[in-house]
Amino acid sequence: MATSQFVSRWRGEDLGQPIPEERHAVSVCLPRWRDNVGYEEGDQAVIGAMRCGYPRFFIHPDTARLFAECERQVARSGECAMVFPSERVARRCAEFVSRETSAAVRVASCFDDRVYAVVMPKSVHETAKMFWQHAGEIVPSRLAVALLDGVRASSVSLSEASHSKQILRERVAALQGCLADDVYLFPSGMAAIFMAYRLFQRLRPDARSVQFGFPYVDNLKVQQQLSHIRPAENAVVFFPRGLEADVAEVGRLACSERLLGLFVELPGNPLLGSPDVSALSELSLRHDFPMLIDDTLAACVNLNTLPVADVVATSLTKYFSGGGNVLAGSLVLNRERPYYERLKSLLAEEYEDIFYGEDAIVLERNSRDVAERIPQINRNAARLCEFLAERPGVADVFYPARTDRANYERHLRPGGGFGGLFSVVLRDAVAKTERFYDALQIAKGPNLGTNFTLCCPFTLLAHYRELDFVESCGISRYLVRVSVGLEDSDWQIERFAEALRA
Repeated sequence: MATSQFVSRWRGEDLGQPIPEERHAVSVCLPRWRDNVGYEEGDQAVIGAMRCGYPRFFIHPDTARLFAECERQVARSGECAMVFPSERVARRCAEFVSRETSAAVRVASCFDDRVYAVVMPKSVHETAKMFWQHAGEIVPSRLAVALLDGVRASSVSLSEASHSKQILRERVAALQGCLADDVYLFPSGMAAIFMAYRLFQRLRPDARSVQFGFPYVDNLKVQQQLSHIRPAENAVVFFPRGLEADVAEVGRLACSERLLGLFVELPGNPLLGSPDVSALSELSLRHDFPMLIDDTLAACVNLNTLPVADVVATSLTKYFSGGGNVLAGSLVLNRERPYYERLKSLLAEEYEDIFYGEDAIVLERNSRDVAERIPQINRNAARLCEFLAERPGVADVFYPARTDRANYERHLRPGGGFGGLFSVVLRDAVAKTERFYDALQIAKGPNLGTNFTLCCPFTLLAHYRELDFVESCGISRYLVRVSVGLEDSDWQIERFAEALRA
């Protein structure tokens, strides 16, 4: 793959530019360490320069225009509006905001019932934004453009969108080893996780969940903030290290109380560890609780996780797409597990197709070559990790081939690899990390799984308000997470060699 289209993405003057360079990009250029700090601290020099961002965290400009138009139509003085793709989603948000703030909130139809606005006092806007971020049931920017431009079905027909969705279900089913009827599509990976959590809550409304291993930030937040159990910390039993001893502790916990369900990533984000999901699966069968595996970082084709889970969730935004220009997620049920019929029945009641048709067409096109792309990404990442692990200035390289390898390999598909994501921590990190990051001449912004190499100071971006807690879980605040792309491997290695020399 040519690298020229991404060459400008490391320069300071490109702060806030979309990555990739297109209208519906889902990442943004934050080229310097201090830009990431400024974003987290609300520095207007950074925020004001941003033309986009990851859409669950940063409202896309087109979506923001849709919010403003709906607000003009339905809001009163002192009120604001946040817009969702269906009435049911809007009511979930309204209930969350009312519960958390006791504010008067209402739901209003906009654009002939194509979207629904949650109308609320401006003082509780941040609470609604929390729901938008964690739940992931968002209005995508392509839908916003279509509505604002007055186009009923955007530039594509409903039949074309339906056909693309069916192809996507069949493609995911082929990768997961299941039937297309057991694949459900969502507007983001978090929306898929949130759906599974709601299903588990329907089965055991008063039970606590288990999060095994340190997860991507919103996987934990869903179980805390979107539970009806308060305080939020009481809603989930968290095993941040995910050690072998913790597996035994889950067994003891399951003997003492009925569990809502267990959530685990394989591998984990950002330390790329691989918990013993086979042992956890045996516990779930023995003690009768459902188990979800988030296999996003397995890059869709590397691991076979469905046989040991009731549900597998995947962010299709990442490796499955590769393009960095569409959000999507999938949820897959395992019909060989004891919870299949109950979950299938609940999905018939709960599921609604809110995955926008034009996004489905883009995702279908992006994912046609996923099985060919991933092996090259695997090879590039393995070679780059080997190079970095041998550098005297590098303290740690976290990668599935180097972390809990036996647990990972237990579920490796024939021909599968160790994925394209790794994290690195430098020696003397306090003094050297910022210079290293600023000198690194690759695309820098949130997201992963793109066809081009992309990195970010992950701990800063995901956990800026809880850095001490995260470090107590073994994750350095100076950790840099790298998603390896399809560029020439020698080019990738030279970029990191130059940054280390700096």
